[in-house]
Amino acid sequence: METKPTATLAEIAAEAGVAVATVSKVLNGRPGVGEEKRDAILALLDARGYQRRGGQPRKPARMIDFVMRGIDTPWATAMLVGAEDEAARAGVGLVVSSTNGRLVGNRPWLERIADRHSDGIVVIASRIHDGIDAELERLRIPCVMVDMVGMPSKNVAVIGATNFAGGRDATDHLIELGHERIATITGPQDLTCSQERVDGYRAALGRAGITPPPEYVQLGDFEIEGGYHAAMALFDLPEPPTAICAGSDLQAYGVYQAAQERGIGIPGQLSVVGFDDVPISQWMTPRLTTIRQPLEEMARQAMRTVLAMAYDATYPVSPKLELSTTLVVRESTAPPTAQA
Repeated sequence: METKPTATLAEIAAEAGVAVATVSKVLNGRPGVGEEKRDAILALLDARGYQRRGGQPRKPARMIDFVMRGIDTPWATAMLVGAEDEAARAGVGLVVSSTNGRLVGNRPWLERIADRHSDGIVVIASRIHDGIDAELERLRIPCVMVDMVGMPSKNVAVIGATNFAGGRDATDHLIELGHERIATITGPQDLTCSQERVDGYRAALGRAGITPPPEYVQLGDFEIEGGYHAAMALFDLPEPPTAICAGSDLQAYGVYQAAQERGIGIPGQLSVVGFDDVPISQWMTPRLTTIRQPLEEMARQAMRTVLAMAYDATYPVSPKLELSTTLVVRESTAPPTAQA
């Protein structure tokens, strides 16, 4: 039986009315081709039965890009442990990179993603360039965001924790102990999780009939230094707080350092609550009361979601999935008996 010859790139390009280089871009999943034209070329490739050299289609790369705001914190380590564990279970490779606070998704970055044929991208606590999510969709590269910045498009899945509930529970715990002068140190204001934690803090105080002075909300960055400087500013107030809700365990550690320098005892004169429950929280003196968020499980869920989106065309993309936070009470919080 005679085998029908496979169409060439030149034939496909001629029929589509484009250059061979344009067809090559579409075939290799590279950007730079309009959505309508890309779809038309893909339809022609399918209709003409185009095959790559050697007669075999390209095998899936079995590779996921894991993009983080930073990789040098206990928080990031927990995320990486969860992602690596799920990647190993699924038999896929993980390409880890750090943005160090920069925007994700400039043109060279997108070109590199396309060139290595990544099957999907997980973006952790980072801002993406406007329109990049749509470009990723055209390239058929699924994207999942964890602790996202801004509002996602309908094509991006979002994994997070119940940050509002966490901020509320931390503040409720301090209120139940008898505190009224409760301050908070936020995380970066562009992160949705930071905003939600502050909203939970305000909601708990409002329900208790407590109105904090504006100075009780200090802007932070989730880092030790940010917690230290914010705490120093709070201690310098005419009426300093008797309790602080820190936006992260690292910021709580910075509060500890500031309190030590000022001779302020924890929890005798100041109660402190963190957020995350990373290992350092159990090694601080006193051990830190904190809000546990399931960091490893969030990363695992992000990996499972992006893999399902990549390999199952029928997978329904949920706009947002939130995993529960939990209050963990240790020795850094107490009634304000010696703090008036």
